[in-house]
Amino acid sequence: MTVLIRDLRPSDPADAEAVVGVRRAALPFMVTTPAGVAHELAGAPAAKRYRLLLAETPDGRAVGTAQLGLAYDSPEPGQSFVNVLVDPAHRGLGAGTALVRAAEEHLAAAGARASYSWVLDGPAHRAFAERHGYRPGRSAHFLRLDLTAAVLPPLPAGLPAGVELRPGSAFAADPRPLFEADAEATADEPGDVPAELDDYEEWLADVWHDPTLDHGLTTVVLVDGRVAAFSAARTDGATRYSSAMTGTLRAHRGRGLAKLAKTDSLHRARAAGYTEAFTGNDAGNGPMLAINDWFGYGICATETRYTRKLGATR
Repeated sequence: MTVLIRDLRPSDPADAEAVVGVRRAALPFMVTTPAGVAHELAGAPAAKRYRLLLAETPDGRAVGTAQLGLAYDSPEPGQSFVNVLVDPAHRGLGAGTALVRAAEEHLAAAGARASYSWVLDGPAHRAFAERHGYRPGRSAHFLRLDLTAAVLPPLPAGLPAGVELRPGSAFAADPRPLFEADAEATADEPGDVPAELDDYEEWLADVWHDPTLDHGLTTVVLVDGRVAAFSAARTDGATRYSSAMTGTLRAHRGRGLAKLAKTDSLHRARAAGYTEAFTGNDAGNGPMLAINDWFGYGICATETRYTRKLGATR
């Protein structure tokens, strides 16, 4: 059967719904919504050269999707990414191969020299990546916590002197302190492609205004009135909650502030009716894996970041 590849149409709500359908079928551990998908395109900086592709059967059924673009915020030029997902019910039609080829053509034309892709840790997924010339790098885990059954650690009866908890929504008038905290935490994240957040306006458009970012359930820890740690929350507005980033500024590490932020956010998420909590950690990020184990999260899937030099023989 012929599979057709095309760009997502930002003006067509059905396209965003189609992407969400494929993502939920292929990666049920991620929080995704139609509004969030539409924002990915609208909020992406021009330098990212971001595209969302759909793979369709001739009768218009969406069977796969790919997100791709340049790692424009990396200090190492020429880096790019392509993440391909195919609905498990429609594998074997050639959608994955067609999406990879279309994505790599776009990235090479945009000047990319290497492409990275997250691949689920399963024989078929790994074999597919390796057939297309990708080689494995570091791994990461998806983790899940059942909020209906979890025994969450209690919040402390009192906070140390100078320590306060605030929701992210308290920064609505001026989110810059959260941008600065996010930039520092992101710079220290382990990964194959380092990232630098250095453009406040881009961060506002891409991160702060993302409709899946729940400002109310995001928790910020202040020490002497300044941001010291945070746990950013993303939700689907229904039952699924995800910790998008939990970080502590360097000057405040080792004091348990990340645990405090995440504890507060999880308690408020459960009180708001969310039943499943997800997060993701680099396999080498021992401190955050230990924190999530302490909360009761369990690994529900593992993926490996594969890379390929564009232009190299497959």
